[in-house]
Amino acid sequence: MQQKLFSRDFTLVIIGQIISLFGNATIRFALPLYLLNLTGSSALYGTVTACAFLPAILLSPIGGIIADRVNKRNVMVILDFFTAAVILSFSLLQNEGNLIPLLTVTLMLLYGIAGAYQPSVQASIPALVSREHFMTANAVINTVSSFSSLLGPALGGLLYSAYGLTPVLWVCMVCFFLSAVMEIFIKIPFRKQASGGSIRETVKSDFAESFRLIRREKPVIGKVLLSVCGINLFLSAMIIVALPYLVTEVLQFEASQANRLYGFAQGALAAGGLTGGICAGIFAKKLSFRNSGSLIVVCAGCVFPICAALVWLSSDIANYIILTLCCFAIMVCSTIFSVQMLSFIQTETPQHLIGKVIAVILTISMCAQPLGNALYGILFELCKGSEAAVILFSGLMSLVIALNTRAIFRKFFA
Repeated sequence: MQQKLFSRDFTLVIIGQIISLFGNATIRFALPLYLLNLTGSSALYGTVTACAFLPAILLSPIGGIIADRVNKRNVMVILDFFTAAVILSFSLLQNEGNLIPLLTVTLMLLYGIAGAYQPSVQASIPALVSREHFMTANAVINTVSSFSSLLGPALGGLLYSAYGLTPVLWVCMVCFFLSAVMEIFIKIPFRKQASGGSIRETVKSDFAESFRLIRREKPVIGKVLLSVCGINLFLSAMIIVALPYLVTEVLQFEASQANRLYGFAQGALAAGGLTGGICAGIFAKKLSFRNSGSLIVVCAGCVFPICAALVWLSSDIANYIILTLCCFAIMVCSTIFSVQMLSFIQTETPQHLIGKVIAVILTISMCAQPLGNALYGILFELCKGSEAAVILFSGLMSLVIALNTRAIFRKFFA
């Protein structure tokens, strides 16, 4: 076990993540925005992004099983090379017609790859750093993700608005290729696990063991996961759909300006994640898991100023500023909460189960996202001119769930 945090291999993981996640943030910003610009339909946007989440939900648990049974370095390398190939294929086929099905399939592949990829990254942390560094290591990885997400949409928005989609595609393809090359040189300790028989029997056994840990040995995780699913359904999905829709379609900005402002708003989300990750790393020893639920309450409370601004303010730029600031605050609190959750799970889970348990948790927490995306896409379509009512609904439901989450934490960590 590595005793220092920034060992050679963990440093290579960080560098690879910076490059890969920059490309990931940029492409996942540009493709949905391209669709929204072409159609102007929030319902289609919400439906397509909902479909894109489905492969991530399906492949995340498979990625967790693979992460525990295959060298994690090889998983990361192969998936980054494959992502570069997917983007190359889209760039060659985008002018061949049937763009919406092609874009939907491409997003589904990208989200699916990301779902299978992340368990390997998270499961590699206990293999590369010592237990006392888990919180800090998770904060570093989260900070890297947020930093890449900060630069990706901001630079991607500028590049997209100035030159169109094609240069964005090529930049992202190069990022994934370079990341894969970088990751070839990582050495992650790996011990092959005994197989339980056929692939089907192995998968069944691994899932059963993971669910037993979550439901029986650590039941607090299961209860909190249900609350997180509710937050994803009513809060996260609303932000994903509302942010581009409000900035590019509702607020009265010129088209190219709206795209740039949306890029900056996405950058503000990433900046919030970056700030939250830094705070989690700096205050790692002072953060109490018992008080984590209060962070979710703050996230829910930040929805109401957005609603109030849409009702009472006529200035588009004022609405944009309030929307961006509230989303920034939501990301700060939710990131600190996520870092605490991952650190707790890594600490309490046996190392041979970490990949699978994290994958199951990610899968369950993501299940509500596609439904929420489709729901808010339809709601915004039906409530044109009354978008504040949709956001108020989101805030009220999120607040109820957040208060319940806080009560769960205080009860189990009294």
